[in-house]
Amino acid sequence: MFERHAGGENAVLVHIDLPDIQNREDKDEFVELAVSAGLEIKAIVGGSRKLPEPRYFIGTGKADEIAQLVEEHQADVVLFNHRLSPAQERNIERLVKCRVIDRTGLILDIFAQRAQTHEGKLQVELAQLNHLSTRLVRGWTHLERQKGGIGLRGPGETQLETDRRLLRERVKTIEKRLEKVEKQREQGRRSRKRGQLSTVAIVGYTNAGKSTLFNLMTDSKVYAADQLFATLDPTLRKIELGDGQSVILSDTVGFIRHLPHDLVAAFKATLQESRQADILLHIIDASDDRKDDNIEQVNQVLAEIGADHIKTIAVYNKIDRLEQVSAKYNIGLDGNPDEVWCSAVTGEGIELIKQSIANHLAVDWLNVTVRLTNRDYDLRSELYNLKAVEKEVSQDDASILLDIRINQADWQRLLRKSDGRLEKAAVATI
Repeated sequence: MFERHAGGENAVLVHIDLPDIQNREDKDEFVELAVSAGLEIKAIVGGSRKLPEPRYFIGTGKADEIAQLVEEHQADVVLFNHRLSPAQERNIERLVKCRVIDRTGLILDIFAQRAQTHEGKLQVELAQLNHLSTRLVRGWTHLERQKGGIGLRGPGETQLETDRRLLRERVKTIEKRLEKVEKQREQGRRSRKRGQLSTVAIVGYTNAGKSTLFNLMTDSKVYAADQLFATLDPTLRKIELGDGQSVILSDTVGFIRHLPHDLVAAFKATLQESRQADILLHIIDASDDRKDDNIEQVNQVLAEIGADHIKTIAVYNKIDRLEQVSAKYNIGLDGNPDEVWCSAVTGEGIELIKQSIANHLAVDWLNVTVRLTNRDYDLRSELYNLKAVEKEVSQDDASILLDIRINQADWQRLLRKSDGRLEKAAVATI
């Protein structure tokens, strides 16, 4: 969305304090976003308002001040730490005579820079097109005329209508491609389930240290940096927990307050890894003064994508930045998640995370012996398809004894599907 020259872009930042907590943004985080986008910050304009002004979002005096700063610093772009309406963007652009980007546009640009895989690029493009569709009028006012010429006389399409149609067609194409990606991911998840491999998804606020922790636990080299949204493309690796137990660990995109809905929709396939995980590792920057607010923001996004019901382990990272804090593991009470305090930089507390995961998974699996008759061979087939059968012994009465190890969710599903037959067939639970 930005066309940067070699020296980077000069930016003027605008942050307004609003009394409405729901719409209030963090100034320090805004600066981090601008730096992550590769911009050179020349000035920051602050202020407060009870309500946004319809024309400029800010008052006319503040708008004139921004225009002067743009001219003084030869700024290429003005960034607002708020969501602007298309009309407000156009009005401010006419006044300051340079590009104006709101908070959503800035996050989209960062995502566009970070995306590496084909899927990630498609997701970002879809989000950008959805965002652009409401702002397509910008720059096309001089083309708001009907097509003419030999063979083209009559109503026809305006240039603006043509662009909107092309944009809609591109959106449909991308959505179809992402549907295929989602189906491929679903097939991969089913394969892991059949192999009795549980999935643990790493979630958390952006720049909490998720990728650094992932690299340490999996001995991988996923890109990790001290910047917002360093990771976009999900990565899956198998890790050993000890005693022959393995899980799939998934590194996912970081969350942020007021995550644009266009991004949530576009990253549906990626966020699916979190929604269908067996356990969530919620990584928290223990050294961040805003950690309580960040935890709440992550919980809101998890609720929005339908992942708030999954068992969660709260991992307080970056204890190396704190004084007199060592690695520890607290077992959660009254429905609260387990807490692990660790450092992804020093490695302190990593084994405690694996121990916590193993403790949770031990509750999620059943070891059961069932006796099946020749009328229950459909259940035998289901159990073998799930790779749940560990031992089979034929009996003199033509029945069979099966020792099975099965996930609680699959067990409950089969109980419902068998209309009570499987429950009657269970002769022992270990």
